[in-house]
Amino acid sequence: MIDLHTHSTVSDGSEPPGRIVELAAAAGCTAMALTDHDSLAGVDEAGRVAAAVGVRLVPGCEVSCRKPAPPPGAPRIEGSVHVLVYFVEPGEGPLQEELVKLRGDRAVRNQELAARLVDLGTGVTYEDVLAEAGDEGGIGRPHFARALVKAGAAEDIDDAFDRWLADGRPGYVPKARLDPSDVARLARQSGGVAVLAHPLSTGLGPRHLERLVASLAEGGLVGIEAVYSSYTPDQRSILRRMAARHDLVATGGSDFHGSFKPGLFVGTGRGDLNVPDEVLESLEERRG
Repeated sequence: MIDLHTHSTVSDGSEPPGRIVELAAAAGCTAMALTDHDSLAGVDEAGRVAAAVGVRLVPGCEVSCRKPAPPPGAPRIEGSVHVLVYFVEPGEGPLQEELVKLRGDRAVRNQELAARLVDLGTGVTYEDVLAEAGDEGGIGRPHFARALVKAGAAEDIDDAFDRWLADGRPGYVPKARLDPSDVARLARQSGGVAVLAHPLSTGLGPRHLERLVASLAEGGLVGIEAVYSSYTPDQRSILRRMAARHDLVATGGSDFHGSFKPGLFVGTGRGDLNVPDEVLESLEERRG
């Protein structure tokens, strides 16, 4: 069993990188990927713990992308498009350089978002959000959500997104994003591979999603995240078959964020996640 989608305090998770590795080992995982948003900064710490507990660490990250143009006849993509990258180490490289730029964009976005929430009268300031995150480099929207809850401007984290932070809501501030094909190209140039994260978050139905997946496969992505914590068995089966039709790897992961996404566990998701070791082998075969 493996888990190819987890987040730590480096981005928008509540647990430090090393602790996530320990949780993976406790769950019986043979391997796990650390996939913080726009960052590889937790990989070294996670790697040290992984070596100590006997879990293979797959270095990675998750990148928010611009929504690609929908296939002809398909509706506009209303949801998010995120790409997971695997096998890219910290240091120098084309993707690593782009991640630095993306983190700069994120920092600007965070300041603008904080100012907007002040203007909206939520009672939340940038200092409140920083207190939730612990340091500026890791600030993400879940930290804004937690600050909104503490300020009484939202009932819980989900409500904070629904009321203030989601795309189209009053507090939403976009940040610069790459196209999925850009991420795939940079990943390959840096020794890695790229996979479409949680495909159903695009908001597209099966027919239009399949056309998008076909286009992304042509653009260099090697897989789609079919086995995902919040997906039903039927949805997972549909996505697995879709991956097979386009010669893509059907990957999977919990999308663990700790207390920011309660009820999710490393390795097992909501209790029924089981991503086999062979998935990692298939991804390795697609490298370079």
